[in-house]
Amino acid sequence: MRSALATVALAVTVLVTVSFLVPLALLLRTHVQTEAMLAAEQRVDSAIPLLALGPDQAGLAAAVARTDTTGQLCIHLPDGSLLGTTRAGTQLLDRAVQGRTALTGDVPGGRDYLQPVLLDHDQVAVIEEFVPDTELNRGLTRAWTVMALLATGLVIGSVLVADRLGARLVRASRKLSHAAAALGAGDLAVRVEPAGPPELRAAGDAFNTMADRVRQLLATERELVADLSHRLRTPMTALRLAAERIGPAPAAPQLAKAVEQLEDELDAIIVAARTPLSTRPVGAHSGTATGAPGTGLTGPAPDESCQVSEVAAHRVGFWAVLAEQQGRVCTFEATDEPTPVQLPGDHVAAVVDALVGNVFRHTPDGTRFAVSVRRTAQSVVLVVEDDGPGIADPVAALSRGASGAGSTGLGLDIARSAAESTRGRLRIGGGPLGGARVEVDLALAAEHRRPSRRPWHRTRRRGAQKPRSRHG
Repeated sequence: MRSALATVALAVTVLVTVSFLVPLALLLRTHVQTEAMLAAEQRVDSAIPLLALGPDQAGLAAAVARTDTTGQLCIHLPDGSLLGTTRAGTQLLDRAVQGRTALTGDVPGGRDYLQPVLLDHDQVAVIEEFVPDTELNRGLTRAWTVMALLATGLVIGSVLVADRLGARLVRASRKLSHAAAALGAGDLAVRVEPAGPPELRAAGDAFNTMADRVRQLLATERELVADLSHRLRTPMTALRLAAERIGPAPAAPQLAKAVEQLEDELDAIIVAARTPLSTRPVGAHSGTATGAPGTGLTGPAPDESCQVSEVAAHRVGFWAVLAEQQGRVCTFEATDEPTPVQLPGDHVAAVVDALVGNVFRHTPDGTRFAVSVRRTAQSVVLVVEDDGPGIADPVAALSRGASGAGSTGLGLDIARSAAESTRGRLRIGGGPLGGARVEVDLALAAEHRRPSRRPWHRTRRRGAQKPRSRHG
């Protein structure tokens, strides 16, 4: 591109320069020659009065000698005699005499100017003034040299300017090309500084936007893999507890070992999916479609909603069976008001499973826990609490991938992301049972946000009994 721009500039500048300077040079030569001939005419006019001296050739010759200092003046008398040196041919001289008009003709070494003068008795004398080539071309060489140098400077300057502009374009396009190659090689942190003409700057901005989007999509995809893998822990927990119930059967050790290996594989998948993001310059929380950072639970479509109390009742019923096997007391309390939120049911189920699953994984057997759902004026509050050891550092526990108990640390992040996708929030603290208390605020669906007047009703079940609420 750089050489092409320089070549175009060279061709255009040379064409413009030649089309301008050639006519100018010809016009200048014509002007110089015209000036020289005008000077010759003036000298001839000054010699015309000399013919008034009459036939005295000696006095006339002396007068001509005094007037002509250059030796270029010649007077042709009517009798054929000459005063001076003639350079005009016979044909040119006869034309001047017969036509009795001033003539100009080219002669060897220059140009002649002949002026006929009418004397007494209808006799004609001719005054000849020779203008040599040195006078006809005086100053032309220097003027043409200056114009040639000027033209050369213009051509060189235009090529240099075109080369600098081309270098700027090439530099900007080369940076963009290198950045695109780096992005294709996997360097998602590469960006370009938009430079060059507006089109290249727009291309640079578009590249940066594309790189940000690619990075965002890859981050979301990796976190989705991690979150979906984490959701497999719920059936894995049930499978592990079922394996423990088998007792001293011959296949029990192999089954327990297989379950343990499967859990290890799930942990490895979660870590592998999350590790590349943790080493990137930006934080691990990459935005999703709803603006909730770092989650595989993407925002639902406007018509996707569910009743939190119904979903929670169903999932607690599943966990109640496992709780009975470990000697845990499980209670469930729910409001009898509608609890619609703008989330799919499987997302809410994933939140309940993540929080209850943390109780099973991080508290000893026999630890009591409770799940409740209540409604406020603007939100539905899902609460999971236990009487276990609690969470020592709630702030660190909310960091995606951070865990103080040897797990992947994604359970609380799944709940937090679901809450933030509805413009809610998650809170961690201590509860009445003495252990950890996790509250998930899920914003009510827009059409249901009104002050709540009906009190929430609680139902309580223990052990293996399935929990239910008054509304079903």
